[in-house]
Amino acid sequence: MRISTVWTYQLQLSTMLNQQSTLAQTQNEVSTGLAINVASDNPTGAAQIVGLNHILAQNTQFTSNINAANTRLSTQSSTLSTIGNLLNSVNDIGLSAINGAMSSADLGNMATQLTQYRNQLVQLANATDGNGQALFAGTSTTTTPFVTNSSTGAVSYAGNDQQSFTAIGTGLQVASSDSGSAIFMNLSAGNGSFVASAGSSNTGTLVVGSNSITNTAAWSAATAAGPVNDTITFGANGSYSVTNAAGNPVTDSSGNPITGTYTDGGSISFNGVTISMSGTPKAGDTVSLKSDNASNNQDVFTTLNNMISALQSGGSSTSITNTLNRQLESLNQAMNSVSNAQVSVGSRIDTLQQQSSSYSDLNVTYKSALSDVQDVDMATAISNLSLQSTALQASQQVFAKIQGTSLFDYLR
Repeated sequence: MRISTVWTYQLQLSTMLNQQSTLAQTQNEVSTGLAINVASDNPTGAAQIVGLNHILAQNTQFTSNINAANTRLSTQSSTLSTIGNLLNSVNDIGLSAINGAMSSADLGNMATQLTQYRNQLVQLANATDGNGQALFAGTSTTTTPFVTNSSTGAVSYAGNDQQSFTAIGTGLQVASSDSGSAIFMNLSAGNGSFVASAGSSNTGTLVVGSNSITNTAAWSAATAAGPVNDTITFGANGSYSVTNAAGNPVTDSSGNPITGTYTDGGSISFNGVTISMSGTPKAGDTVSLKSDNASNNQDVFTTLNNMISALQSGGSSTSITNTLNRQLESLNQAMNSVSNAQVSVGSRIDTLQQQSSSYSDLNVTYKSALSDVQDVDMATAISNLSLQSTALQASQQVFAKIQGTSLFDYLR
């Protein structure tokens, strides 16, 4: 076999160039700490790196969304807690006003307190988050949701009934805002099912107290044909009868007209409801019972305004007590609404915390997987660098020696 000098040179040169290329790649790995610097280094590994980095970036964005939503909902939860405490204070004032012999001055002072509470409630309902966005305006977060009429004290809602949602995962969203109309405005009056109230023209001392549904089946039958709008009318010596909105007698399950005699401190029951009362009615006094929640809705601000008006009215203790009893029932609906909103917000915060913890754990896993694919084994790389450098130097020395030899050297 004939080996030419040119072929020998080309072989040695090719070997050294390959060694230099390998050495340069190893030097790059050592300097960057990365096993893959360009896709051609490891196409499969490069694809894995792109996928892992995409997942980590997505998780980072979701975590940022979670932190923002958590801050907003935590502010909302704190505000609702303050509102709940305020409504408890309002309830205490209302109970004090009906449970004792209060002078006009005492009632006036209570009305002043309730006015301050109402104004504070409006302020809290208009609370904003750290970005100045309203907490209880639905998606109209740049709007001041509750506006007070300076003349009447009535409060109107300027937000909307929608909720803002924050993406906290692929296909997973959490409501990060609430509608103020649902929490404060669209509330059932009375006990939530019906309102029983003494007639405004009553002249006796009859006070309508607590009332509730005591027979669900009978009540369902009474409301099957539509809302109840019945009136209890008293005659002499506590006798009474019950008529409907058309003035026709309301009958029991046997078809008999509902009548009876009321005594002080007793109660009247019909159609599955029981109404407790105290005092003595005069002939012609009435008590109405209405279940039309669409017309009986009453916002919490109206409830406070009605309590304030009653305390400032200078009316009889019977009239004031009847008004406060009904408003305290409505206040209880508002307190329940705030409590339910707190539970809802709390459950969403819990979801955020669980999701955040999940991302924290996943990021550790993904970063470890990314490191396995992307990062170089520094000890191995340095060892390879030393060996490759030595091999290149040896190749260069051999080539220099071969280059300096010829046939004439052999002939000498």
